Amino acid sequence: MDYLQRLTRQAKLSLFAVLLIDNAVLIGSWWLCDKLLKLKALEVAGLLSAIALAETILIATSFGGLMMQPVKALWQTILHLTPDSGTPSAPRPDSIHFGRELVADLSRHIFQLTVASDKASAIIHKQNSDLSHNFVAQNLPLPLIVLDSAESIKFANEAAAKYLGLKSADMLGKNVYMLLDMSFPSNATFDTWLKQVKLKNATASTSWERVRLTVRDNHPERLFDLAAYYNRDNADHNETMLLLFDHTKQYSQDDQAVGFIALSVHELRTPLTLLRGYIEVFEDEIDTTGKPELQTFMEKMHSQAEQLMAFVNNILNVARVDDGQLELRLEESNWAEVLKPAVQALGLRAKVRGIALHCTLAANMPPVGVDRISIVEVLNNLVDNAIKYSGSSQVINIDSHLTQDGLVETTVQDFGLGISSSIMPNLFTKFYRDHRNRAQIGGTGLGLYLSKAIVTAHGASLWVRSKEGQGSTFGFTLIPYAQLADDAKKSGSQELVRSAHGWIKNHSLYRR
Repeated sequence: MDYLQRLTRQAKLSLFAVLLIDNAVLIGSWWLCDKLLKLKALEVAGLLSAIALAETILIATSFGGLMMQPVKALWQTILHLTPDSGTPSAPRPDSIHFGRELVADLSRHIFQLTVASDKASAIIHKQNSDLSHNFVAQNLPLPLIVLDSAESIKFANEAAAKYLGLKSADMLGKNVYMLLDMSFPSNATFDTWLKQVKLKNATASTSWERVRLTVRDNHPERLFDLAAYYNRDNADHNETMLLLFDHTKQYSQDDQAVGFIALSVHELRTPLTLLRGYIEVFEDEIDTTGKPELQTFMEKMHSQAEQLMAFVNNILNVARVDDGQLELRLEESNWAEVLKPAVQALGLRAKVRGIALHCTLAANMPPVGVDRISIVEVLNNLVDNAIKYSGSSQVINIDSHLTQDGLVETTVQDFGLGISSSIMPNLFTKFYRDHRNRAQIGGTGLGLYLSKAIVTAHGASLWVRSKEGQGSTFGFTLIPYAQLADDAKKSGSQELVRSAHGWIKNHSLYRR
């Protein structure tokens, strides 16, 4: 007989006994009132009703509580096993007088189910935290690498192992900088970003374009975009996640294209230099003829020759940047003596387009540390862009002043077409041009890329502010020479020589 049948039988017998006693008490009371006490019928009925009511209350309170003991015990057992229920302790089966065996058996099963559930939850949690058992992470077609708080690799999927030419097991526990020899187009590297977010943020995410990865054991070099996500309070200690988007073919083709164009353009420099010389001679001769029409023609020829020379210089310098061969020597210079001749030379190019250059320089600016040739090239690119995108506007403002931080800032402002917010993030990307007007306005998409590299090599920054239809303002800062010299002395360097190769290593690679 099972415990439920035993409880049912026990309940029936108990109920039968209670009802039997109840009826016996009522019959006995009636006999006593009628035969011995000789009470009237109405008095007998009243007395029996009172006795019946008292018995009912007594039976309901005592027998009802007894019958509910198993339910109460099971309720306490379940609450005891429920997290944060507030139940102090589990019920004691030996204190139960009704259905003890059933309660003990069901409680045992509940405890067993709870233990099994906890074990299953622990296994599931372990499997979920162990990304090697995660179907999505393991079968993601993109290289995925997960780091712990010490920046060691906790997980690398098969795509990452194949991309690096390694085995996943050989990557686990290794410092990320030992395995990923990454170079970045600017000093905004993964390493510097991770340091900052660990100090200031609980979560953060960012991405980089055109990251270069040097792979060992004759594995081919990789070029890719990198996305990173940081979560300091991750319960599974998967603190940083890296996702790699391979663009080796595309970016390599871009580099090859620059190299091929540079090789071709290099041959233009000699004849172009001769052409510019002849134009200057003819300009001097035509000035004596007093023929304005011929003078206008020569001005246009001179302007186009200068623009072509700027194009040639841009191509060659971009190739030098990408090959790590463009080296800048920063010298102490009066910025006004650099800026004014450059603007004057650009004035002819603007005049041909019917545009006037207005240049304003603040007084008492400190000497700056610049490579004159390369910084003039930055000015040429910014002003040339302003001329091309001025539209019907006839004025370009060039302003140079001292910032609150003590830096010399120069801005080039036009009032022309402006730039859509959707393309602003890509402005300084190599070969990038606005698809909406590139058919009407010439260019290579290299000027801003080169300017950014040169300004960055000066230790400064290049920025843009624009609104579509209302023009654009490009600006760059330069560091006073005294500050640069102090920094050079602290580092033990006597020369202010900077490389504009554009590829910056992760600094952590050199901390070991």
